[in-house]
Amino acid sequence: MKTIGLLGGMSWESSALYYRLLNESVREQLGGLHSARCVLLSVDFAEIERLQVAGDWARAGDLLAADARSLQAAGADLVVLCTNTMHTVAGTVTAALDVPFLHIGDSTAAAVTAAGLSRIGLLGTSYTMEQPFLVDRLSAAGLEVVVPDAADRAAVHRVIFEELVRGIVREGSRRTYQEVIDRLVDRGAQGVVLGCTEIELLIGPDDVPVPTFPTTALHVAAAVRAALT
Repeated sequence: MKTIGLLGGMSWESSALYYRLLNESVREQLGGLHSARCVLLSVDFAEIERLQVAGDWARAGDLLAADARSLQAAGADLVVLCTNTMHTVAGTVTAALDVPFLHIGDSTAAAVTAAGLSRIGLLGTSYTMEQPFLVDRLSAAGLEVVVPDAADRAAVHRVIFEELVRGIVREGSRRTYQEVIDRLVDRGAQGVVLGCTEIELLIGPDDVPVPTFPTTALHVAAAVRAALT
């Protein structure tokens, strides 16, 4: 079994989900007392969030690239960045590594394509919904991506940063997300990408009328496949 490097803490709430899903998946596939070989480097999210707000993506990329190199030095055979938003600096992180970097957009696009969908809604932080790094990755796989309007993007972003990254899950926010998703469906979305790793704490497949694509779970599945190959 290869060693999976987890670069997380963005936020630690979703990184804890990564760790649990990773070990559950390995146990399910190998049975017995098996668990995942992994190393975790969890950053101080306050520092990363400050750079996000300032738009200093170059500095954030340099910090995460250095951390990714630390994971490699600690024995990681592949690296997973446990966040959607910070995949905006995936190129910088990838360039710093000599081991494979598993892009969250690739596992997501593969799952949507395998489901036979062509027009997909995208939820995430405002950075993820408004910047091209994930939309372009999905589009390159032949998918048409629909994002919420400005008011809905602001509502989705607010819930992530004021609630979900703090471990707060509110029924009212679930209803807000359901309404946003309904409007995406009205615009032709055949399913919805939960393009922030914390959204899976709030929205599950039974909460909406279309297929959901939970990026954390899909990313974990890709990492386990790579580790067991």
